[in-house]
Amino acid sequence: MKRPTQSSPHALLLITTNCAHCPPVLDALSRMVKDGIIGHLEVINVASHPEKARSLEVTSAPWTRIGQFELTGRYSEQELRDWADLATTNTGLGSYFIHMLENRSLDQIINIIKKHPDSLEDLMQLLEDMETPMAVRIGVGAAIEELQELRLLAPAIPKLVELTMSDQPQIRADACHYLGLTGSADALPAVQSLLLDEDHEVQEIAAETFAILNNNI
Repeated sequence: MKRPTQSSPHALLLITTNCAHCPPVLDALSRMVKDGIIGHLEVINVASHPEKARSLEVTSAPWTRIGQFELTGRYSEQELRDWADLATTNTGLGSYFIHMLENRSLDQIINIIKKHPDSLEDLMQLLEDMETPMAVRIGVGAAIEELQELRLLAPAIPKLVELTMSDQPQIRADACHYLGLTGSADALPAVQSLLLDEDHEVQEIAAETFAILNNNI
């Protein structure tokens, strides 16, 4: 997913009146505005404006959005500066997804994808990298299964089809399995091409997936 870069991202901070962790985050973000790291900071006390928290599906504070990144809880100033720096690049969402998966924050990933369906490509790219930790790969699978239930997997099909042509059997197998979860006829040609794959395990997954798709379409 390509995005235009920006020199200083905007930030939104949700706080509550009796939140012990909110003041340090507010102080850090304020310094970042002064330093030009953040171009604009909006602060909302959700005790006075609970409708804002509801609209963003936020249930705890502090909650910070820097550019496209949504962060729940207390983060150090250096961590916030790192996220602000990533927000100015076209590659930050992959790092964000890894961070959220490592911290078991699946809901935040789902919320991002709901708002920005094309960000699914960034999530799928984690499957393409063999250096992606196994725990993160498992988390990606959990996210995909939840997105299946929400019927939000369609934008992932082109990338998954591309991954079925990987030279790594594990990647081909994973992509094939997840194509089956899309329930889409658009996935059939790519799955069918794996029925005669050189790897026996990929063949088995392709056969199972092909049967599932045919039964569901």
